[in-house]
Order: sequence, then structure tokens, then C-alpha cells
Amino acid sequence: MSALISQVKSAGYADRILNDQQIGRILGGSDDRRYGQVKRALQSGALVRIKRGFYVLAEQYREHALHPFALAQVLVPGSYVSMETALSFHGWIPEAVYTTVSVTPGRKSQVLNHPNFGNFEFNPLALHKSGFLAGVQRHVISDQAMLVASPLRAFMDLVAFRKQDWQGVAWLENGMRIGKAHLVQIRPKNFSDLRGVYKHKAVNEFLSRFERDVRALKSSKAPTRKRS
Repeated sequence: MSALISQVKSAGYADRILNDQQIGRILGGSDDRRYGQVKRALQSGALVRIKRGFYVLAEQYREHALHPFALAQVLVPGSYVSMETALSFHGWIPEAVYTTVSVTPGRKSQVLNHPNFGNFEFNPLALHKSGFLAGVQRHVISDQAMLVASPLRAFMDLVAFRKQDWQGVAWLENGMRIGKAHLVQIRPKNFSDLRGVYKHKAVNEFLSRFERDVRALKSSKAPTRKRS
């Protein structure tokens, strides 16, 4: 084990995504010495570069595998995991998702295929800045922090991205394979939190019709009282 790996592990950073500044504080010494240690660790495969200035220890030196959601936020700072990826994470859709899809605050879509960590997709949406993180939650998994859209936010981001029209609850079940059991769990506050988030009128109309039909669905499932 190299001195760099030993010092990173001793500092309790084995599972962290490290930047140049953190490595500098852990190793100390001159810039040239530190650069030499990083270069040798990269060449041996003990240290893996995510992108310029960001690294992780190789899997055999970690307690937990690097989570792709945490990595996504390093690849594109300010992004959050959403759409099909978040829906699968929350168990709303049965299909496995092999690309980590995120919403980015930038203006351009990006597709990044990392040779070590998989495929990532980042898409901008027409959102009001004040509502960019509405319905987005912070999760910590194996000491790794990540931002993930709530189920409703992830679904509405997908609607906005696809420019989807509302086609009723049956379409959600048959087309999206989202069960009614998930729909009735959506609270009125979840809908109200997303009002004013999306710039396009069609997306807001979709949200209103979706909320109306979820209310009707809940009413139809409510137990009826027997008359005495």
C-alpha cells in the first residue's frame, strides 16, 4: 500500500471523493512531492481520476463502492439525480436503469461515459431558479451524500423533458408502469411544492390534471361507511 493510500485511509477519507485541496491537506509537504505521490498512485491504479482535480481510491481500498449518484454531482456540480433513475431508486418503476440521469442547472445536455464508473446523462429543463431544488431531497448512502428528486419531482421532470401530455391514470399504469399504490401516497403538499417550478404552461397544466385525478383516485379508494 502506498503512503498516499495509507494516509488517506488513516484520515478517514477512504470512501470520499477527493479533490486536490483535500489531498494536499492530508499529505502535506511540497507541491512537487504531492504531485509525485498522486502520479504514482494513478499509474499503479491505487488512485482513480474521476475528472481533472477529483479522485477516488481504487475499490480494494474502500469500505463501500462509489455510489453513481454521488459521482454524478461531482461530474456536474449543482445537478441532482432525477427522471427514470430517481423513479427506479424510489421503486416507482420496475425496470432497472443503467444510466444515471440528472437535471443540470446549465444550458447544455451532456452524456458522459466513464470507463470505470458507467454512463451519466445530464439534461437542462425550463425551470424557475427559485424552484430548482423544490422536491429534491438529500440522501446519505454509505457516508456518501447525494441529491435525488422525490418521486413526484422525478416524474414531472420526465414529463417536462419529454413534453408529455396528460393521458390519465390508466396511461401511468400501462405506459409508465407506475402502480396506483404509489399514486395514492402523493400528498397535496407534494403537488403544491411544484407549482411555479416549471416555466412551460403545458407542464403546469399536466401537474394540475395529475393532481385532480389523484384526488379522484384517493376518493374512489376511501372506505365507505355502512349505514346503521
